[in-house]
Amino acid sequence: MDTIASLFSFITTPVSWIIVQFHSLYGAIFGPDTGWAWGLSIVSLVILIRICLIPLFVKQIKSTRNMQALQPKMKAIQERYKNDKQRQSEEMMKLYKETGTNPLSSCLPILAQSPFFFALYHVLSKIASGDTIGVLNQNLVDSAREAHIFGAPIAAKFMDSPEKVEALNASLTDVRIVTAVMIILMSASQFYTQRQLMQKNVDLTVKTPYMQQQKMLMYIFPVIFAVMGINFPVGVLVYWLTTNVWTMGQQMYVINQNPTPGSKAQDHYLQRLLKSVTAHGEVRSRRKRNVVQAIVAKGSDRNDNERRFITGLAKAGLAAQADGTVAKSDTAMAEAEGGSQRRQQPKRQTKAKRQAATQPGATKSPDAAGTVAKTSLQKDRPAEGRSRASSSAADAKPNAGGGKATGSARQPKAGQRKGPQRPKHPSSKK
Repeated sequence: MDTIASLFSFITTPVSWIIVQFHSLYGAIFGPDTGWAWGLSIVSLVILIRICLIPLFVKQIKSTRNMQALQPKMKAIQERYKNDKQRQSEEMMKLYKETGTNPLSSCLPILAQSPFFFALYHVLSKIASGDTIGVLNQNLVDSAREAHIFGAPIAAKFMDSPEKVEALNASLTDVRIVTAVMIILMSASQFYTQRQLMQKNVDLTVKTPYMQQQKMLMYIFPVIFAVMGINFPVGVLVYWLTTNVWTMGQQMYVINQNPTPGSKAQDHYLQRLLKSVTAHGEVRSRRKRNVVQAIVAKGSDRNDNERRFITGLAKAGLAAQADGTVAKSDTAMAEAEGGSQRRQQPKRQTKAKRQAATQPGATKSPDAAGTVAKTSLQKDRPAEGRSRASSSAADAKPNAGGGKATGSARQPKAGQRKGPQRPKHPSSKK
């Protein structure tokens, strides 16, 4: 770790300068040698870096969503050119270029933050050994060595020997308890951030290997941080715990205010938006109008969440407009009610009920009673008349093909096979 940190020594001077500036501010409030002054200086360093990385975070969100949407196309390219790796790579790059997607954008915040992380690790290692670094002179180094956070020096590690911990005027028990609690919190915050991303902010209609990879990372990353955390100084643990909490809060805001289309978070957001619009009769902010405008522009390409939102507006007598506003519309409400009525299908009767309805003496509906009366009148006619009536009725009935059935064709009964029927024996009663 020290070797890796030394590679980023070029940035230790800016990092140490930022820490000294914040320390001079907090030192005037809490005292220059206190753990609060040095600890809050590290926390402020994290906040400053994460604010500067917000544009990269926005790119990360867009890249992640584009990668989710492109997974089916990428899988098709891999299957089509599975024997030609060069052509497969060319098609992948062409797809990225057409959609404006950069696979590395999802890693930009971590990559941009890594130099500051290792530079801070290098600064704290020098503080632990009592050496000056960057703009930290000997007086500031001695002050940082004396600073304790809940009894643990900011330069102490979980794996330090008792002699090294005693040289920092602390006990090994305090150092290991504080570092263990911080490692657990750091891993738990990382796990929760990834978990809420997978459960709430993923398009559930797109089943791709990308989702499985993210699910694996949800369990792998916390384990990696837990293993690496035992070699981090307390100050670095403060840094990483702060950045994890910032990421978790940032992710919660994105999920609630700008969810992924097709996800559970989008469904919850649109339900909240629907309640607000129906209660006030208007879309009350520009950001929400942009959301409604995007849904209207999709047309028939809307997902289930967006269709439910439009239907909810129609039932309330409102119609979404192309500019993101809503207007009262009785037509939309009538169409929504008519659509719900058309979707209600009548219940299909069982075979036993259909057979019982055709038997004499059974309880008939008005239509069935009329049919029975007509049948009884036909029985009173002579046999020849009944034959002619039956032939005329058969000629008048359209067959399955849309034309008229011939006089010799008979309509099959329930459960009887279609097509020409075998003539009955003369001795048959029916």
